Amino acid sequence: MKAIGFNQPRTIDDVHALEDIQLDLPSPGPRDLLVSVQAVSVNPIDTKLRQRPVDQGGYRVLGFDAAGVVEAVGAEVKNFQAGDRVWYAGALQRQGSNAQYQCVDERLVAKKPDSLGMQEAAALPLTAITAWEALEDQLGFRPGECEGKSLLVIGGAGGVGSIAIQLAAHHFGLTVIATAGRETSANWCQAMGAHQVVDYRKELLPQLELLGHPQVDGILVTQSLDEYWHSACQAVAPFGGICAIVDARAPLDLNPLKPKSARFCWEFMFTRAMFAATMQRQGDILDQLRTLVDAGTIQTTLSEGLGPINANNLKAAHRKLESGQTIGKLVLAGWESS
Repeated sequence: MKAIGFNQPRTIDDVHALEDIQLDLPSPGPRDLLVSVQAVSVNPIDTKLRQRPVDQGGYRVLGFDAAGVVEAVGAEVKNFQAGDRVWYAGALQRQGSNAQYQCVDERLVAKKPDSLGMQEAAALPLTAITAWEALEDQLGFRPGECEGKSLLVIGGAGGVGSIAIQLAAHHFGLTVIATAGRETSANWCQAMGAHQVVDYRKELLPQLELLGHPQVDGILVTQSLDEYWHSACQAVAPFGGICAIVDARAPLDLNPLKPKSARFCWEFMFTRAMFAATMQRQGDILDQLRTLVDAGTIQTTLSEGLGPINANNLKAAHRKLESGQTIGKLVLAGWESS
């Protein structure tokens, strides 16, 4: 089968940064689905992992978001059958979705929305699971119980920010404020459902005060955690919370949160698969998301299709992500015939 992989860390401009390769067809384990991958999207974690050494030699295949068709199922699979059209975000420790066929644990998978094509569907799983877990599991928000509560999304136009705005505003019922810089990014955030947009290049606290939200109940940090930490600690409301999906470069001082009885938490979408902990939660989230999408409550965050799945197009996606200027999600779809 065709796949795209790398065998050592390289800059994205290196001709061998990502290469078209051939691999054997994988065999599904007892709880696995063998999926024919039809579309994939690219996430910042792909660019970070591409710059790390490959542990055991050979090639590593990256990619997590995928939409495709079930080709075969393992002996213990209960909820899927061949022919099902599915979407998922996969697992960090297994072969990625940048291949014609991929094995994935059924507990991480759901049937994709009928209203979306493969390309539109592939844009959502990883970022939607991340945002959903951050809002509900980490920050404690519950749909129907958020009247009068507010959320600040730092990095509103990115992949996670785009879907977090939608979920927070349209599903959880929060008042959403997002940060953006360029006019195109601000317009995107508003199209996703942000009630207000503030300029990340300016001091956050005065802007929040002008909007009538000097303090917010939740803060989702999707970029530059160290840079925003001090402002986030000041802006979070008593008994509120800050959730981050990006690493801190230096130790964080949690003491400013104590007088407010506020909390800080991490969100890492791959935790459940890494530790085989409540894995079905992610399949359930995607199933609920399918209902929201088909009802028109949530829309795809696809911003640009980059053509078929191959090394050249995947390198273009990595290059765009590394520029730091990407809005929404970049998707590749289909395989060129040999």
